Amino acid sequence: MAEETAAKRLKTSAPTIGTHNGHFHADEALAVYLLRLLPTYHSSPLLRTRDPAALSTCHTVVDVGGEYDPARNRYDHHQRTFTTTFPSHTTKLSSAGLIYLHFGKAIIAQHTSLPLDHPDVSLLYEKLYADFIEALDAHDNGVSVYDSAALAKAGIEKRFRDGGINLGSLVGDLNNPDPEGEARGESQDEDALFERASAFIGGAFLRKLRFAASSWLPARITVGEAYARRFENHQSGRILVLPKGGVPWKEHLYTFEEETKAKDGAGDADDKQVYYVLYPESTAPGAKWRVQCVPVTDASFESRRPLPEAWRGVRDEDLDGVLAKEVESKGGDKVPAGAVFVHASGFIGGHATKEGAFAMAVRSLA
Repeated sequence: MAEETAAKRLKTSAPTIGTHNGHFHADEALAVYLLRLLPTYHSSPLLRTRDPAALSTCHTVVDVGGEYDPARNRYDHHQRTFTTTFPSHTTKLSSAGLIYLHFGKAIIAQHTSLPLDHPDVSLLYEKLYADFIEALDAHDNGVSVYDSAALAKAGIEKRFRDGGINLGSLVGDLNNPDPEGEARGESQDEDALFERASAFIGGAFLRKLRFAASSWLPARITVGEAYARRFENHQSGRILVLPKGGVPWKEHLYTFEEETKAKDGAGDADDKQVYYVLYPESTAPGAKWRVQCVPVTDASFESRRPLPEAWRGVRDEDLDGVLAKEVESKGGDKVPAGAVFVHASGFIGGHATKEGAFAMAVRSLA
């Protein structure tokens, strides 16, 4: 009994976090989760209220109270005078952005076991904001990805409705009690629903952080080394060869290309672009190889140089035949037998061997 009382006292001694009650949103749900990632707040109780007197008893208050004062642990963004943005960004912060602005580096340093001032912490700090937090800040502040007036002037319309599948709307849906959860005896009161929403969006953030730290960051070195050797692969420099699959290469490739363009100055930027990236499908001996086209942007389905139209949607022996006839009619280097496929859109293809995938890329350059 004494041990149980001590455990309860230890838990309740953690600083209380305050936020508003009623309908909750993605920003404060994430803000609370982010705070709880830190040792200081790990066991913090949460008080959801709009009562100023009750909020004054809280150690840290987010998304309510009309006050932004880090010295007093007050992080609201609704006041008319609030204009704070993340460094080098123009989107006004929500409570999620505010908490990330002040505590993000500490969260990343703790997760990666790196010093707070390590350059990799700064890289991840910027990436997680740009890839995850900023969209939530924009959603909460009513900022669209594109200028609606410019879109209307250009006559551009959306092809389909996507507003129901962003994180903000998915968290908003969690305000509604779940009948199946109720049948299982799960609490459906407002605070329980908020905690569920906080865990949902916080888990999404944590997965992004883990991937960025364990895969994206190491990939920077892998892609950088491959980029430096690209002219050893082919005199054009258009073919990048990675030593393994599963490397998130696109963002790093664009970064290295931009750095090269800035360094070289004058000249056609297209002359510096990579068109094809080759990599093995797995680490298994004799693994097949892929030849993937570099997209125009990391979010684009349009390739800089798609694989030839005559190859698209063709597989196996049929593809070998198409490639062989092409060599007969047009000349050039032969592609060894073992072609696997080329996607119908021409953005990716496969071959049984590295040499075959490389030969496909070389022929595509023509």
